[in-house]
Amino acid sequence: MISHKLLAFATTILCLLVELALSKHSGITRHYKFDIKMQNVTRLCQTKSIVTVNGQFPGPTITAREGDRLLVKVVNNVQYNVSIHWHGVRQLRSGWADGPAYITQCPIQTGQSYVYNFTVTGQRGTLFWHAHISWLRVTLYGPIVILPKRGVPYPFPQPYKEVPIIFGEWWKADTETIISQALQTGGAPNISDAFTINGLPGPLYNCSAKDTFKLKVKPGKTYMLRLINAALNDELFFSIANHNLTVVDADAVYVKPFKTNTVLITPGQTTNVLLKTKHHHPNTTFLMAARPYATGPAAFDNTTTSIPQRVDRRFFFTVGLGLNPCTNPNGTCQGPNNTMLAAAVNNVSFVMPNTALLQAHFFNQSKGVYTTDFPANPPFKFNYTGNPPSNIMVSSGTKVVVLPFNTSVELVMQDTSIIGAESHPLHLHGFNFFVLAQGFGNFNPNKDPAKFNLVDPAERNTVGVPSGGWVAIRFLADNPGVWFMHCHLEVHTSWGLKMAWIVMDGNRRNQKLPPPRDLPKC
Repeated sequence: MISHKLLAFATTILCLLVELALSKHSGITRHYKFDIKMQNVTRLCQTKSIVTVNGQFPGPTITAREGDRLLVKVVNNVQYNVSIHWHGVRQLRSGWADGPAYITQCPIQTGQSYVYNFTVTGQRGTLFWHAHISWLRVTLYGPIVILPKRGVPYPFPQPYKEVPIIFGEWWKADTETIISQALQTGGAPNISDAFTINGLPGPLYNCSAKDTFKLKVKPGKTYMLRLINAALNDELFFSIANHNLTVVDADAVYVKPFKTNTVLITPGQTTNVLLKTKHHHPNTTFLMAARPYATGPAAFDNTTTSIPQRVDRRFFFTVGLGLNPCTNPNGTCQGPNNTMLAAAVNNVSFVMPNTALLQAHFFNQSKGVYTTDFPANPPFKFNYTGNPPSNIMVSSGTKVVVLPFNTSVELVMQDTSIIGAESHPLHLHGFNFFVLAQGFGNFNPNKDPAKFNLVDPAERNTVGVPSGGWVAIRFLADNPGVWFMHCHLEVHTSWGLKMAWIVMDGNRRNQKLPPPRDLPKC
């Protein structure tokens, strides 16, 4: 009798231990509801109605652990079509939930809803969500906080407190009107009236002394700041007076910790930093500041060693500005010599389709929607960072690159001096990539590959192509679907600096991508 009781007790303990072990490594399902609604908000002494999630600006924080499944129901109660992108989330076999309008889905129309259903796999750190149609992301954005699996510690000392710091921009005027007028006239849109930290302009702007984000801290404590650049058109320097910052994570990937007094963060990038407060400065105020910058980013040194060693396909993309002929009905445009400003990849200015590329691909209805002849190289060679060619008109089209499942891709992106050299933060949906090298001037295919870091390159989802320079990346196309790649300066995206990759299904069942039933219709 005793032995049976002991056996039953031992079996119970064993089952409990197995259950605890499984719960440590398996995720849970988390539900969120996003009501897209208008809200009056006052900044810079002026009140205007803005598009928000649940009436909040910035929007609510999505919190999950690695391995969790997220179900986010988005209900559109505003006059604009809406879609939401979960920036940096790998979306492994959940490409229908990625969010860019007319790429992976038709937008959610007024009065309609859509449930974004995806699992956070192999990521932990900070990402963010934002609208992905027109310029609505100017106010539709918020943090995504991904914690490690339960019971798994950070690879650095546990901070006393964690604080999201999200950078944005504020316009007094209506941004949808601004970009609509700019696209009609071919000129550059008006720049923002203020930068914001957690939605607040701060004391350096008029009427904004009370609209200042203040972080109260205790002396001698370590805080983790989750930095997010949700600004539309500006790379930013961030620093805190009289303090160093320790970078521990970039784009939801742990990095080898390093100290710095300034962090450069491009639109679309996220960085976790540790702030150790001073011991002997009671009741002291230190200024947190972000200011714009317009050249290439600093490199991050991370611990990744799983970079693809083989390369199946090599691509060389020029990224930069150009011109289109004037199409304004009144015959007058604001670009040089009565033209319209444009932007392009390999001289192709991307034209958004009227139906979602992923739907057209999945249902074999690509005719009239897109073509598969996106060029692997520029149409002609020139001194990319020197004097521009005489003809700087771009071509236009909805062109994509098709990749077989599991293709290893090496991509060099080269800035050009056409109209003017600029830094371009390029964001790739659906993948993280490894940053092999970057440099200034023209990429030299004979000499520069010798500089590639194939041992411990930075792993990111957004990288700045340096102004007047180049960057080389690699990624493994192991995620079937249609994946947008574009400049995260919204004005350049609006002008056409974007393209898409189609990754075909693999042979196995778990390498295919069936659509959800409630997919929005165009």
